[in-house]
Amino acid sequence: MADTREAIVRASYLPMSIIIVGVGNADFTDMQILDGDDGILRSPKGEPVLRDIVQFVPFREFKNASPTALAKCVLAEVPKQVVEYYSYKAFPPRCPRSETPDSNLPQ
Repeated sequence: MADTREAIVRASYLPMSIIIVGVGNADFTDMQILDGDDGILRSPKGEPVLRDIVQFVPFREFKNASPTALAKCVLAEVPKQVVEYYSYKAFPPRCPRSETPDSNLPQ
């Protein structure tokens, strides 16, 4: 668990998200700690994560739900995680280019 916490703190500086799906009836307390929704995850040395990159979902809560409900929960934090990474790197969002079907034709 200590090595995992250290790895997550290091990974929080990278453009990545970690999604954990707990399968079975085990005690997932450690996974909920890694998720960090109840507080800031810290390395064993006390260094906090730069940003929350972990989403934990216990599958048993979705075994009777639709696949769409599971996917929605599993991916719920990813958009925020992407925005936080780009904000950390100070990359402004790009404005979408308005292209029409004719704009790609030679003039």
